[in-house]
Amino acid sequence: MDPRFYNLLDIPLPLSFSSTYAGSSSSGPNHDEPWMDPRIWRKLPTRILDRIIAFLPPPAFFRSRCVCRRWNSLLFTNAFLQLYFDIFPHCRHWFLFFKAQNLFSDNSNNRAEGYLFDPYKLVWYRLPFPLVPPSGFSPAASSGGLVCWISDDPAPKTLLISNPLARTLNYLPTTLTPRYQPSIGFTVTPTSIDVTLAGDDLINNAQAVKNSTAERFRVDGTGCFLPTWQITSRLPRLCNFDSAGRMVHVNGRVYNMSFHPFNVAAYDVEAAVWWDIQPPMKRFLKFPSVVESGTGKLLLVSAIEKRSLIVPKTLRIWSLEEGPSWVEMERMPPELYDQFCPEMESCGNGFHCVGHGEFIVLMIPGSYRRITHMGVLFDMNTKEWKWMPPCPYVGMGQLSRGFAYEPRLSTPVTSLLNYQFTAAPFPI
Repeated sequence: MDPRFYNLLDIPLPLSFSSTYAGSSSSGPNHDEPWMDPRIWRKLPTRILDRIIAFLPPPAFFRSRCVCRRWNSLLFTNAFLQLYFDIFPHCRHWFLFFKAQNLFSDNSNNRAEGYLFDPYKLVWYRLPFPLVPPSGFSPAASSGGLVCWISDDPAPKTLLISNPLARTLNYLPTTLTPRYQPSIGFTVTPTSIDVTLAGDDLINNAQAVKNSTAERFRVDGTGCFLPTWQITSRLPRLCNFDSAGRMVHVNGRVYNMSFHPFNVAAYDVEAAVWWDIQPPMKRFLKFPSVVESGTGKLLLVSAIEKRSLIVPKTLRIWSLEEGPSWVEMERMPPELYDQFCPEMESCGNGFHCVGHGEFIVLMIPGSYRRITHMGVLFDMNTKEWKWMPPCPYVGMGQLSRGFAYEPRLSTPVTSLLNYQFTAAPFPI
């Protein structure tokens, strides 16, 4: 196996403090390198060592747990977790992908698993979800280190909330309205969990589907509780959400693409009010998606297909400004689009798009051919486009369900769910 790829929760290599300083060839301690002098490291106070470990990224942290029993138990101590939250340096803008179809059917371990991508180091990790039932639930959203799973049955929905690093699982009460594949908005802060389901209402005794209502669930450590689902609004008459669509949360509002015709549906969560935002170049959009940028703005990503336009066919990114108005901010280079477009059209499903921080990932789903590159990574800070390295665990064409993911060793906000609801068994 390529040494760059690891199982994130089962990394056998211990964390090494050996120096990579150029010119060091001695097998023993080199006392000319004061930063790695063992006489200094072995005498560091425990509180300083804990502080250093708390700054490690998750893969390095899990490797460090192999060093000794104490380091292995740090994840389960309240003092270390409090330290971790106090000095948590910044959000790591990673991505979590799942297989597009037959999610767990070929999984020999009979357990749910995802594939974690680090856009900074261009490295893949396998991330198991051992507590999630191996069938009957699909990943639907991710926020604040938590992954939300939704039941597959066309009925009132059951949602599971999992932290794969801490290996925790919580459930939410069953929704009020039976739905097929609703759009979901999922937002987690250090003190709250807010979930909105919209559309795909089952009507006429589950014989038909209609985009009729939105319902909301919220728990908040500051005292604002909606401990049961509440139907908060009726959807606009002409809205046509994609099945299992994902809403993007930006500054207290959620946004979703509405198709036929193309519109961006906006929803003020607190006011429970919907309205439409007209997209740019509406007649020429192909496979549009909305994503969030690292600056807290809504972005629209879409291919442009119109041979008579002066500018060539390409993929564009717009930013939503005040007004509201759309401002074009970037285009995919023509030479890259010439490679990306034929693969996208040959698969017939377009591309899926997800943004996180300064990164946007475009993934072409539905192809089971042996294609080396099926994903493109765009860095908004450096304006650099690049092909993603292939995932070693599954074909890139099979990766479809992509989410923005922030690895968190602990998510204490889930204790609100433990306080409000008792555990319930799930069929396995």
